[in-house]
Amino acid sequence: MGFHLMEGLEMKHILFVLFLVLMVGCQPADEPADVEQMSEAAAPEMLPERAAPEPEPEPEPEPEEDRLARVLAEQAPTVQARFPYRNPYETLNFFGIEPGMTVVEALPGGGWYTRILLPFLGEEGKLIAANYPMALFGQFDWASEEFLAGLPAWPQTFAENAQEMCVGDCARVDAFWLGELPSEMQGTADAVLFIRVLQNLARYQKEGVDDFLDQSFADAFAVLRPGGVLGVVQHEAREEMPDDWASGAHGYLKKSFVIAQAEAVGFELVGESPINENPADQPTVDDSVWRLPPTLMAEDEDDELRARKLAIGESHRMTLKFVKPER
Repeated sequence: MGFHLMEGLEMKHILFVLFLVLMVGCQPADEPADVEQMSEAAAPEMLPERAAPEPEPEPEPEPEEDRLARVLAEQAPTVQARFPYRNPYETLNFFGIEPGMTVVEALPGGGWYTRILLPFLGEEGKLIAANYPMALFGQFDWASEEFLAGLPAWPQTFAENAQEMCVGDCARVDAFWLGELPSEMQGTADAVLFIRVLQNLARYQKEGVDDFLDQSFADAFAVLRPGGVLGVVQHEAREEMPDDWASGAHGYLKKSFVIAQAEAVGFELVGESPINENPADQPTVDDSVWRLPPTLMAEDEDDELRARKLAIGESHRMTLKFVKPER
């Protein structure tokens, strides 16, 4: 009986343990969380707010050197053909010409430099053309009555031609006659360019026609603001050449003469450059600058002589930089 009692107790113990196991197994297990749903549900609270996109930075202004290089690269082949002789990139940089400036270009003529300056100065800049005095044009043999009769309209025709030379980001234009600077233009320019223009002003002043050279230098000084630049590129005569030959009648002037004329009205010489020098140009007293390209006078010359002149290239030129003092 004792044995059966113990056996009954063990059986009850085993059944009780099994009951506990079954009870635990029947409890609902914790379900694994749906990570994707949880992430979506929590996104508004758990994730940082998405930052608004930053505005794109404004484009950097084009460097002046790059702008000038681009403008020169866009010029017509006929203009670019003279780059090796006229060196516009180096010349304008030496004179400190920059976009946005007000620049006076003396004797724009057919517009070789005008085509470069209009887009280089840009719409924030201004190009003022300054032509020879009308009385000086009357001294040229080639100036017909019809040409002289149309001269008074030049300021308007220059503006019209400038519109054809440059489209878009171009400088504003104005014009005046050397010797007749309008009062409203005084002190407004950053730079004046006298590029191959002084020879005729000097020649006809020395011949007693009028004080063309003095008037032109005076206008250049008056139109500039204090600190403004006068840039001169001029066919240069050797200092040992006779003064009467280097009067401008042959196209050449002595450097000492040009410097003296500029200093007489108050300019200060601050620099000179060999940019436009050409040692191959060695004229004699029988020569003029117009024997060389691009003019190549004397059409009846033989081919050999013409080839020698082409080999010389364009003239030997001084490149001088003056400033109007701040005082």
